[in-house]
This record gives sequence, structure tokens and C-alpha cells, in this order.
Amino acid sequence: MEKMGTHLVVDAWQAPAELLDDPEAIRKALLEAISAGKATLINLSVHQFSPQGVTATATLAESHIAIHTWPEHGYFAADLFFCGAGEPEKAMRVLQTALKARQVKIQELKRGFIPLVLN
Repeated sequence: MEKMGTHLVVDAWQAPAELLDDPEAIRKALLEAISAGKATLINLSVHQFSPQGVTATATLAESHIAIHTWPEHGYFAADLFFCGAGEPEKAMRVLQTALKARQVKIQELKRGFIPLVLN
């Protein structure tokens, strides 16, 4: 398989509700994660839901980071897809630390394709 990137699919629990419901805290955590992961930000969108929860997406030159929070459960789901250069594992450690998640499950997927062999 021709590797095109690394995709981390993350579930995180036991994070403080006040952090998970704070759009500025989420924005700051994402910016720190992008820097730590040596990625290049193109666009950042953060949305606060009512009565609670935040969804944020960062479009990167390397691909993207998305995070969705459920403050009432102390839970967030994150998706980090980095193509080529960049360090998604470092970015994820920063998110975990910034959002104070005490339990994290990370699934790592190698993304890519099988080159066609032409006769």
C-alpha cells in the first residue's frame, strides 16, 4: 500500500465539562495542537451548541483536525488526519492535556492506496 497519511480516531473521557463547553478553550487547544503537530492552519471554525457542546474543525495544509464535545458526559471525539509531513500523535497529546481528558482511546489508521499495476 502506498501510504498517503496517518488518521487518528480518538475517544476521550473524564474531561471537565467547563472546558468541553468553552469554545475559546477548544479554539486555543486546537491552535496549540496544530503547532505541536507541525501542521499549517488554513481555516478554523468553532461552533457552540445550545444548550451545550462544541464542534470545531481545522482545515490544514496537511488535511484536518475535527473535535466534537459532549460536556454532560465529560467526553470528546476527535479526528486527526495528517498527510505527508506533520505529527498527529504530538497534536493529540496536546489536545488530551489541554482538555484534561484522563482516559483516551486512540485508533491509528494508515491511509493510502494500492498502486495499479499496468501491463
